[in-house]
Amino acid sequence: MRLGINLGYWGLGMDADNIAVAQEADRLGYSVCWAAEAYGSDAATVLSYVAAKTERIDVGSAIFQIPARTPAMTAMTAATLDTLSGGRFRLGLGVSGPQVSEGWYGVKFDKPLARTREYVEIIRKAMSRERLVHEGANWTLPLPGGPGKPLKLTVHPVREHIPLYIAAIGPKNLEQTGEIADGWLGIFFAPEHAALSLDPLRAGRAKAGQTLDGFDLCPTVTISVGEDIKAAADAQRSYAALYIGGMGSKDKNFYNQLTRRMGYEQAADDIQEKYLAKDYAGAAAAVPHELIDATSLLGDTARIADRMQAYADAGVTTLTLAPAGFTLDERVRALRTGVEALERAGLAE
Repeated sequence: MRLGINLGYWGLGMDADNIAVAQEADRLGYSVCWAAEAYGSDAATVLSYVAAKTERIDVGSAIFQIPARTPAMTAMTAATLDTLSGGRFRLGLGVSGPQVSEGWYGVKFDKPLARTREYVEIIRKAMSRERLVHEGANWTLPLPGGPGKPLKLTVHPVREHIPLYIAAIGPKNLEQTGEIADGWLGIFFAPEHAALSLDPLRAGRAKAGQTLDGFDLCPTVTISVGEDIKAAADAQRSYAALYIGGMGSKDKNFYNQLTRRMGYEQAADDIQEKYLAKDYAGAAAAVPHELIDATSLLGDTARIADRMQAYADAGVTTLTLAPAGFTLDERVRALRTGVEALERAGLAE
């Protein structure tokens, strides 16, 4: 099992530290460094900067939002980042959510599965450097009856195939991800509930005549290092409450729905009710300790190593860490503990 690091969003006052974290992960042999975007910092600019400041570690978008860019623009960005990084780019995509898609980008959150499938099809066609011709429900290239003509990408990526990942939570999206992507970006993944994600992914792979062999299962997990397990879990409460309670509307929050499928229906209700009422402290307090412990790495090196073994046994191939804490020392300590735990568990490649 390999390790990754997720820098999250840029522009939160930790930008210099983020570069130091990426460089330390590079030095420690981490496989990939991911950056996110929502409606603040964009991931492409961040990744180009990280790539310039590192040597070996891959850089990946977790995620580029599908409503933010046309598929051809995403292909251009992926090819450019792969070229600038010397073949170290991984393309992660996601549909975002209805509030961001419609409120920020002005793109109707409609038929996300079909849109994603078509988006990926166009990207793969463009990055293969064949002339771009496409006729679908969302895009027609070139536009008919006008001056447009079929064009092909002028940039030559370093690799013939840039790995493409999709962030997916719901069963249908997971199944499609297994069918059309090279890897999966997960969140709030618990080994004890692995079947919730892996069964539909496996079904999608079967549709494509494939198995999960060679398919990168890449969940992001928070990590808190310390002897006090309760304190380590408490450091993750606000993060969990934000996603379960506030990422989306009351009727459409994918993270809340996942929490329900894991058996925490009442907690999901309580967290969301408090968060949407702006009782953020109450929402954080309502997150069950057991849920945090199941979806995070908490404790000392030995306990984290045991938990990493559970993730590996569940089939995870790249475990991406999101360190708790805001100081550089806390985040670097988490990075180093991650490597020590991986080695202790005998999982280092």
